[in-house]
Amino acid sequence: MPELSHRRRLLVLAICCMSLLIVSLDNTVLNVALPSMQRDLHATTSGLQWTIDAYTLVLASLLMLAGSTADRIGRKRVFMSGLVIFSIGSLLCSLAPSLSLLVVFRMVQAIGGSMLNPVAMSIITNTFTDSRERARAIGVWGAVVGISMAAGPLVGGLLVQSVSWRAIFWINLPVGLAALLLTLRFVPESRAPKARRPDPVGQLLVIALFGALTYGIIEAPDSGLSAVAPFMAIAFVALLGLLWYEPRRTEPLIDLRFFRSAPFSGATVIAISAFAALGGFLFLSTLYLQNVRGLDALHAGLWMLPMAAPTFLCAPLSGRLVGSRGPRLPLLVAGTAMTASGVLFAAFEAETSNTTLLVGYVLFGIGFGFVNAPITNTAVSGMPRAQAGVAAAVASTSRQLGQTLGVAVVGAVLASGIGSSPMKQAFVSAARPGWWILTVCGLAVLVLGLLTSGHWAHRTAERTAETLESAEIRQTVGA
Repeated sequence: MPELSHRRRLLVLAICCMSLLIVSLDNTVLNVALPSMQRDLHATTSGLQWTIDAYTLVLASLLMLAGSTADRIGRKRVFMSGLVIFSIGSLLCSLAPSLSLLVVFRMVQAIGGSMLNPVAMSIITNTFTDSRERARAIGVWGAVVGISMAAGPLVGGLLVQSVSWRAIFWINLPVGLAALLLTLRFVPESRAPKARRPDPVGQLLVIALFGALTYGIIEAPDSGLSAVAPFMAIAFVALLGLLWYEPRRTEPLIDLRFFRSAPFSGATVIAISAFAALGGFLFLSTLYLQNVRGLDALHAGLWMLPMAAPTFLCAPLSGRLVGSRGPRLPLLVAGTAMTASGVLFAAFEAETSNTTLLVGYVLFGIGFGFVNAPITNTAVSGMPRAQAGVAAAVASTSRQLGQTLGVAVVGAVLASGIGSSPMKQAFVSAARPGWWILTVCGLAVLVLGLLTSGHWAHRTAERTAETLESAEIRQTVGA
């Protein structure tokens, strides 16, 4: 990729952020619309879980394939294809006549979405080569998540209130079209110096692992453990297959050598924990505000602003801190704030008081605002630039897998606790185990942030990068 002017680099960053905006906005808008969908489509709690997890599950399953494919055939080409498919999927979702078809069309959206975020991050990584400048760019990238969290509930609530839940998918169309035209004009094509071969066996094993695990968790409350046991067995066998098969490939879908780097492994687990907390937090909050407190979609969206605004404000600050002082401080702030928020809800029933509910939302927003930049920067900074797409895809996969598991586990716990009781009477007690799960997720961010940001961890990252670069050179010479 040729060296671009500062102004052109900023324009590329803005275009990439547009793709993140529509993908992130889609999830926050959807959460506000869940109660309306539940009434219109006669959905159960598990049905609501599938409207979210069908998207994040397919996304998590295909992100690594999209990242390696973009490195091989061209990042701009794959990015533009993703914009087209995502926009078509959004249009289909707005026309879905039933819950089952909505879930299918969400999967179409996810196929396009898998070609957007990891590829955009790879473009950013190869555009901003200076480490400090890249950290600031990633901070801006994280701030877009805050924008989506701030605008999503309000825009979604307004659309649901004034039109219907179907209108929430319309907003993706103009943004997707604008991003497509700007990409065609201003984003240069780039690819890895050496093409990586496809890994269809690894891809099938990833799909089997994520799909069977998510299905088993979501359906367990309704179907029973004996009915989902075969799916859990499939997930376990798929995991063993990945651990056995991938190291034997010259160019695997998941290069397990990445995980020899303590910062990279830590960033992966932190991403899963943080986004599991986000998925569960939004799921519980939306149902509580509308189904228990009886708020309409717009007022529920307004109540989420105290969580969204700190995310928006803290994300660029986190990016600057990562660039100047490293990832430790942002991760400690993130873990502490998310843990404190979880404890408020789990131990003190924060949702039952306006004051504690507000404090809990603000704390979670601060924590989530600080966590994104160190995850991304740590995942890609210690890896060879030639494998930036794959490394970024693993980080993005961890996020989507975390959000999938968060909604699946917390939703399953909630469904088990509510049972046949009316939601208003049973919600607070049924949700308490879910809040404790989110507290553990915040604690994991705090502990792993301490463990994986020390000098010894950085030494493992340097050794891993040297190993990967040496292997890449040997493969190039052998070819």
